[in-house]
Amino acid sequence: MRRLFVRIAGALWLAIAAFGPAFAQPKGPLVLAAASLQESLTAAADAWAAQGRPRPVISFAASSALARQIDAGAPADIFISADESWMDEVEMHGRVRPGTRVSFLSNSLVLVAPAAHARKLAIGPGFPLARALGAGRLAMADPDAVPAGRYGKAALIALGVWPQVQDKIASADNVRTALAFVERGEAPYGIVYATDAHATKAVRIVGVFPQSTHPPIAYPICVLTGAGSPDADAFRRFLISPSGAAIFKRYGFGSK
Repeated sequence: MRRLFVRIAGALWLAIAAFGPAFAQPKGPLVLAAASLQESLTAAADAWAAQGRPRPVISFAASSALARQIDAGAPADIFISADESWMDEVEMHGRVRPGTRVSFLSNSLVLVAPAAHARKLAIGPGFPLARALGAGRLAMADPDAVPAGRYGKAALIALGVWPQVQDKIASADNVRTALAFVERGEAPYGIVYATDAHATKAVRIVGVFPQSTHPPIAYPICVLTGAGSPDADAFRRFLISPSGAAIFKRYGFGSK
């Protein structure tokens, strides 16, 4: 009996030795982030992990889709939206941990075209966007829900060209899908953020929308009330710190 006990104890010790580190491995915070942050936030997560911290797990999608997931009870630690409206929605439902919401990034809105066929198009009141599109479509994120699409629609309305192009929209579920339409040559023009355009060599910026034509582009961040990661607020503070700002600046973002 004693010999059997020793064998069982030995086997149990080996199992703990083999699997214990995996079970004990701490997990980084789960971050739900706007699609336009793919390269920059990934770089920030790499820099955080390089400090010996558990690497954050990041899920990218349209801010609208992420906000709806949070409101439906999806587990996450941090939310980064590409506009204030969807953060307002999440906060209204009591999902934002008090004292953690802050706007920390800015961006610009641009008109892009496939690199091989890019021609400058001067953006101003009544500019001939519909004529430039011809039989093609204007790629943009959903203008009724996704932040990049909302900003784009507001700009086109302010410039007086929305009525001419509203039936020519190739609506996408997020800004990176709209960018992909232009990259593949499926749309002759698209409206995306400047940072999206800089993330690929397949498109060129052919015009920049004046900031006065759309609401200020702001990226708010918060820790969610259901956060379970002990690193959630520490990672948030890293992102909004001068060190974090320097990373985002490399990818074209401005600071708030």
